[in-house]
Amino acid sequence: MLTKFETKSNRVKGLSFHPKRPWILASLHSGVIQLWDYRMGTLIDRFDEHDGPVRGVHFHPSQPLFVSGGDDYKIKVWNYKQRRCLFTLLGHLDYIRTVQFHHEYPWIVSASDDQTIRIWNWQSRQCIAVLTGHNHYVMCAQFHPKEDLVASASLDQTVRVWDIGGLRKKSVAPGGGAGGPGGGPDDMLRLPQMNSDLFGGGDAVVKYVLEGHDRGVNWASFHPSLPLIVSGADDRQVKLWRMNDTKAWEVDTLRGHVNNVSCVIFHPKQDLIVSNSEDKSLRVWDMSKRIGVQTFRREHDRFWILTAHPEVNLLAAGHDSGMIVFKLERERPAFATHGSQLYYIKERYIRCFDFSTQRDNPLVAIRRNPAAAYNQGPRALAYNPAENAVLVQTDVEGGSYELYQVPKDAAGREVAPDAKRGFSAAAVFIARNRFATLDKGANQIVIKDLANEVTKKVTSPLPTTDNIFYAGTGMLLCRSEEKVALFDVQQRSVVAELATPPIKYAVWSSDMSRVALLSKHAIVVADKKLGNACTIHETIRVKSAAWDDNGVLVYTTLNHIKYCLPNGDHGIIRTLDVPVYLTKVFGTTVFCLDREAKPRQIQIDTSEYMFKLALMHRKYDAVLSMIRNNQLCGQAIIAYLQEKGYPEVALHFVRDERIRFNLAVECGNIEVALQSAQELDDKDTWYRLGVEALRQGNHQIVEFSYQKTKNYERLSFLYLITGNLERLAKMLKIADMRGDVMGRFHNALYLGDVRERLRTLEEAGQTSLAYVTAATHGLAEDAARLGEQLGDARPRVDAAAARLLQPPTPIMREDNWPLLTVSKGFFETLATKDSERAKGAAGAAAAAAAAAMEELDLGEVGAGWGDEDDLGVGAGAAAAGEGGSEGGFEGLEGEEGGEGGWEMEDLEIPADVVAEVVAASSAAGDAAQFVAPTPGVSPVNRWQTKCSLAAEQVAAGAIDTAMRLLTRQAGIVNFEPLRPYFLEVFQGSQGVLPALPGLPSLVTALDRAWAADAAKQEPSAPALVYSLGMLEEQLKKAYRTVTEGKFSEALRLFNAILHIIPLLVVGSRKEADEVRELVSIARDYNIALRVELKRREIKDDPARVAELAAYFTHCNLQRVHLALSLRSAMSIFFKLKNYNTCATFCRRLLELQPDEKMAAQARQVLAACEKSPTDALPLNYDPRNPFDLCSLTFTPIYRGNKFAEDPYTKARFQPECAGQVSPVGDLSKIGLEASGLVSSPTQLR
Repeated sequence: MLTKFETKSNRVKGLSFHPKRPWILASLHSGVIQLWDYRMGTLIDRFDEHDGPVRGVHFHPSQPLFVSGGDDYKIKVWNYKQRRCLFTLLGHLDYIRTVQFHHEYPWIVSASDDQTIRIWNWQSRQCIAVLTGHNHYVMCAQFHPKEDLVASASLDQTVRVWDIGGLRKKSVAPGGGAGGPGGGPDDMLRLPQMNSDLFGGGDAVVKYVLEGHDRGVNWASFHPSLPLIVSGADDRQVKLWRMNDTKAWEVDTLRGHVNNVSCVIFHPKQDLIVSNSEDKSLRVWDMSKRIGVQTFRREHDRFWILTAHPEVNLLAAGHDSGMIVFKLERERPAFATHGSQLYYIKERYIRCFDFSTQRDNPLVAIRRNPAAAYNQGPRALAYNPAENAVLVQTDVEGGSYELYQVPKDAAGREVAPDAKRGFSAAAVFIARNRFATLDKGANQIVIKDLANEVTKKVTSPLPTTDNIFYAGTGMLLCRSEEKVALFDVQQRSVVAELATPPIKYAVWSSDMSRVALLSKHAIVVADKKLGNACTIHETIRVKSAAWDDNGVLVYTTLNHIKYCLPNGDHGIIRTLDVPVYLTKVFGTTVFCLDREAKPRQIQIDTSEYMFKLALMHRKYDAVLSMIRNNQLCGQAIIAYLQEKGYPEVALHFVRDERIRFNLAVECGNIEVALQSAQELDDKDTWYRLGVEALRQGNHQIVEFSYQKTKNYERLSFLYLITGNLERLAKMLKIADMRGDVMGRFHNALYLGDVRERLRTLEEAGQTSLAYVTAATHGLAEDAARLGEQLGDARPRVDAAAARLLQPPTPIMREDNWPLLTVSKGFFETLATKDSERAKGAAGAAAAAAAAAMEELDLGEVGAGWGDEDDLGVGAGAAAAGEGGSEGGFEGLEGEEGGEGGWEMEDLEIPADVVAEVVAASSAAGDAAQFVAPTPGVSPVNRWQTKCSLAAEQVAAGAIDTAMRLLTRQAGIVNFEPLRPYFLEVFQGSQGVLPALPGLPSLVTALDRAWAADAAKQEPSAPALVYSLGMLEEQLKKAYRTVTEGKFSEALRLFNAILHIIPLLVVGSRKEADEVRELVSIARDYNIALRVELKRREIKDDPARVAELAAYFTHCNLQRVHLALSLRSAMSIFFKLKNYNTCATFCRRLLELQPDEKMAAQARQVLAACEKSPTDALPLNYDPRNPFDLCSLTFTPIYRGNKFAEDPYTKARFQPECAGQVSPVGDLSKIGLEASGLVSSPTQLR
């Protein structure tokens, strides 16, 4: 039995597989219907409208519908896309046991404890037939998969088969009168209609009554194709029945169950019967031999229901605490690939498939081991090309192998040759004439020759080795639960070790340089020494893998073909309809085996991973070829290129100008950014372009950007630092025209124009400042004139140390600022060329700036930038910018018809001198050029890839990922309380080192697994600031605070514990259990403290005060705190004269054995209460009925009542509180489904 999916829930009474999607419906005894994705292991939806248990549920075969029937006598039809109940069918008078859709007609059949079976038309929403005849509860009813029959089982000890042919004819007959004189369909149907009115229905009649069970029958099922019925009953027997057109009879009885048989079905694909029972077992029976072949038991749970998937080889069973989805046998064929040939096992033959010729030949027949259980087929196969030998590994008797020598003329031989056999947990070839087997009991690796004789025994390098894999000649990979060791058998030494999840398969590349280690939900890719490992995590089960010729791993999950590059990047190639097992990848063709062991070919598109591989290997010509052929597109590729630091490559994909601008700014390509900015032409874009251009020192584009955004202050300052005094003077004139007083003053100050400053101050009414300016700068006439105006208010001026403020003279006046010479990237150059080609080279910065000066005629300025001339950079600068070195010596040779120019003559220079000069100049050029090194992958990026816990993602800076994880695991939706803790975790994983003066500090990532003595370490997981020990100390502090009666402070401390726990990582499952216990403690105290604080707020309602005091005593508190709460409640209830309830508090307090003083007081109060055991005031409090407290409404939720749950703390609330944020921690949404908080890597294995 291979369990594929398991749930924990209330008792499961009904199950139904979706015919196409990987979904299963489970109806629970609690009244909830759950919709699960069994492939992903996630709860998709829950439907909760039935009152009481839901015993039957069924998917429609083609519509987005399902039907359910429950103990509320209602049949409900639901639309799972709209997530609601469409309508309810009423008519049954007792519990409904099963419901089922018809495979063809719009019918539903239902069985009920009211002793009837009803057939409903769900389109007209009417009951179209009532099948009466059973005289006890009808436990199940089913349509035949092909014929017009219904089978029903009842506690009256019979199985009945009903013929509903009349109902079908009635339903599909034409409505008009087609009958002639001899009577047509109308006449045929009129009589049954009359009879049904008189005698209760002739549309469905009993065909057979099967009697043979000694007690009530719980289930009956049709065979999907044969005229057989199987039934299970309370007499603990499973009976097989056969039927023909006229009669039905018992074929055989299957005995073995020791309690009531709950459900029994035929396996849809094999000659098997599967039954389950209240004896906590599930049994598989061989239908032809009529014997039990397998039994699976649960420890505590009775089984109630079974169902089989209509298409896939899957079964599901419901039990007392949930359900399991399982299959009875492994469907993976055993195979091995060597060169261009595939060796595999199919139908008891070892076969050989040639990839090149597509020929498939049987090589040799293999014998079935008589000791093998029915599903213990070959598990693995190994091929030895040197000796043409095959090792077949099976699970028979705890593990065994068979060694076959395949003769050259063996093709098609019917008789199986004698195989050499032995027992071992695993067997693989390790040399030309040697193979290794694993003895798990002795923890030894046994080396044998091809005669099956032991040549050597070696102790396994790991304490508990449970599998071995081939790793090259004389080498083995030994696997334990937590790691893999590369073991040299000859040297008896461990070459390397690697921590991994439990590995199922090892797949080597053709040159044995790389290995892929496949586990259930992860793939670890490493080199031949298990170094440079990277891990890919999958949510859906990994099935197989194969390496292509380029060193890319192609692998399959249940429903995808995916790829993994050597650096760990991975993605999806295509989806799959059915799971396949890869055998070889050749170009764009994938060879594989399906579950029937049939060789198949699948065509794939490799362009995405070949593009990423070329980019990784820096094969830029191949990258460019793919781009120009338009083989790739989409946001995913652009995001990948940005993430990997190739925004310049992404420029080639993008046609959207805004994205193009962002990418150009990111990679510093100012020319492309300028062209995109001109297309977009908005203020924000020009501002960002100006910032980037200023960073690069390209002040001509900065000027252009400031002009476009009309940023006069920045423009003036730019002209100042570039020494462009002519344009600065024009900025002064513009400020004057705009009436900008501060602009005028600043520009005058930049220019050193004292008279203009004086005039500006005087016009602005700043006479004192104007006088100081004139007196300081020696303008005597103006100073005298202004002094007269000021009179006695004239300020004193000491001009002895005064000097004129002049603008500085820039070092470089014309050109842009010089940059370090670096080789321009391959794609940057191409992007610029492409853009210039597309735009007609219109992006020269100087020309653009000059053109913009003409555009800047602003309405508010009036006359624009002045009448003299335009503020262009100048034709000379533009020409220099465009011409460059090529135009520097133009015209030296003179024009045709001129005076002959400079008379340049060719000189004959010796060849060796020329060679020396060329060599010297090229060496100088090489020395001058600097190529910046490529940055590696940062530890933070590695953390984000490797780690899968929320706290580790926060430490790595992936806040969004962490938030999604916490929402999925714990239903957390309000992250504001977690903000300071997120920041602490992030800051705590980074170390900051001071650098040289004037340089920024160095930030280094702090790794949790860092060791001082290790020579080299790969980043594994971030260091975290919070630990379990720290929270335990905080818990002790919180306990002390509660004891001291500081309830508000204590509540804050317990909330802090609840806020820190999601960001906690522990190492073992035991510690993970302690974390869960800590959540429970913090939850209970949070609820208790909030109850007490609420009680203290209420002044004028003594009844409510008493209720809250009583609820406080039912919180799960420490003994000392519980005693204090009981004393408080005792006091309040005694004062209210509720003596009867007060006495219960006294007794509970005395049971805790408090100190003598408290005990004496409790005894006195108890004695007083027992004299008149009555309650003066009625309260909503029942001390004898167990309850949980809703901490939002502060009302009790008595056992058996419905409730909504906080997915993080598991606190319970009244159902109407669903959807609100839980006050217990203020983090999660009440009623949200969540998978459970993961705080340890061990929980993910």
